[in-house]
Amino acid sequence: MPRIEGLSRAEVSPEIRDRYDEIFGVGRDPVTEPGTSTGTPGNWWTVWARVPGVLSAFSAYSYRTAPIDPRLRELALIRTGYARQSQFVFSQHCKVGRKVGLEEAKIEAIPCWTLADVFTSLERAVLAYVDGQILEGGRVHDRVFAALKEGLSDEEILILTYLINAYALHATSTRALRLEYDDVPERIVEIPVPDTPRVQPWLETSWSSGTYPVSTSAQKEPSS
Repeated sequence: MPRIEGLSRAEVSPEIRDRYDEIFGVGRDPVTEPGTSTGTPGNWWTVWARVPGVLSAFSAYSYRTAPIDPRLRELALIRTGYARQSQFVFSQHCKVGRKVGLEEAKIEAIPCWTLADVFTSLERAVLAYVDGQILEGGRVHDRVFAALKEGLSDEEILILTYLINAYALHATSTRALRLEYDDVPERIVEIPVPDTPRVQPWLETSWSSGTYPVSTSAQKEPSS
């Protein structure tokens, strides 16, 4: 469950209600009838509707109309979602990438782009630029920036920089608030010792809820 409750259609302003109509369908309450055309619950909008100014700010600069090659844009945003470990941002922008003509082979190779041979030199520079910002906290090597400058204008680099960081914010906040496809239990938890020697079913999600049975007869030191 999301950590903050979303607002129903009856609870929001007329402006947000119009946004709901646009996203979910005219007259539909996204709290009682969740779901979007892409299959997400849609609670990104219903939760952020509590702060309309922030929700409006998210779309104040439209990434879809930004004057930059949309295939480069989506390449960067897919990698941003992956590097920031957001299932929501990664999954959604894979779909957008296909829509704007990004080849399937490139979409599939984004998680392991450093080993892939399907990208152009400019695309590799864009992917490296994402990693410098997301994985290295803004530490972008001079050679990466020089490669960007060979293929993009200063204005395009600024747009790319903004979009990467805007969607890093989206990715981080969906994980923190457990929204959309990032509404998942904590993965790093202790797996309890079984009562009898066996392989513990560690893929079960019940561990994080504290509902698993704790053995009292097998409290021994782990072997490693």
